[in-house]
Amino acid sequence: MNQLIECVPNFSEGRDKAKIKRIEDSIKKVKGILFLNSESDVDHNRTVITFAGEPEKVTQAAFNAIETAAKIIDLNVHKGVHPRIGATDVVPLIPLKGITIKETVKYSIELAKKVGERVKIPVYLYENSAIRKDRKNLAIIRKGQYERLKKEITLPEKTPDFGPHKIGPAGATVIGVRGILVAYNINLKTSDVEIAKMIANEIRETAKSGRAPIERREDGLKNVKALGLYLKSRNLSQVSMNLTNYKKTPPLKVFKKVETLAKKLKTSILESEIIGLIPQKALPKNPKVLKIKDFSEEKILEIQLKKLSI
Repeated sequence: MNQLIECVPNFSEGRDKAKIKRIEDSIKKVKGILFLNSESDVDHNRTVITFAGEPEKVTQAAFNAIETAAKIIDLNVHKGVHPRIGATDVVPLIPLKGITIKETVKYSIELAKKVGERVKIPVYLYENSAIRKDRKNLAIIRKGQYERLKKEITLPEKTPDFGPHKIGPAGATVIGVRGILVAYNINLKTSDVEIAKMIANEIRETAKSGRAPIERREDGLKNVKALGLYLKSRNLSQVSMNLTNYKKTPPLKVFKKVETLAKKLKTSILESEIIGLIPQKALPKNPKVLKIKDFSEEKILEIQLKKLSI
């Protein structure tokens, strides 16, 4: 392939295996798609799928998945600890080979327009694809989640970039181009979610304060977004994170910071999790120090692509 992009859509369904399979099948039916990974979490009630291929094929597969999810997921009955505004909550496109961010943005806008017109759900553009500066950050778009968006979508600041200015059971979708990030969770040996929230507040780069939706912090870890969550099925608390620049803030640095904070709060780390795939360079020489749950080489992006001769 002369051009290769990755897509990592997040769907608001992590419990119903039949529904998840329908979404996966809608992606796989596009000839030439490299289906790399699919992971579901019952507490988050969310599935993260990773696939790659040529831009036209990836955007077609993404459209299929969004269309399928819109038919089978109802946000009015969806419950999970992870923030969401849509059946297909977010669709990141990541350039991997032979294509620039600017070129990939064109594909993201074409996809967003197609989803808005044909699936008839509101679509917001974020990160490098954002038309409005206040929508670059996913957290700002998703603030208040589906329930708040239902009430506010007619407000000027909530007007979608594409699609109808009304919201139905499938919610809205966020589409955009970004770099590779690491979805990284750390599970603590405590069920006290307040501890996880305190740790998340200490490590995240930005914090909510006053009238500003998000402000930069001086003492947080750069390029880290974090939430403290309670996982009922495992009766433990979790620091759920996105590391948006693993070269500057790798998982090991985050792990050590959380470990120190957990100790101060009279607990410790049970394990960590990689959601989706992780670049080889994001891992320490000995990945075991991260206590990654169910870790194997299958979780490494380059190894998956190598298997497919990419």
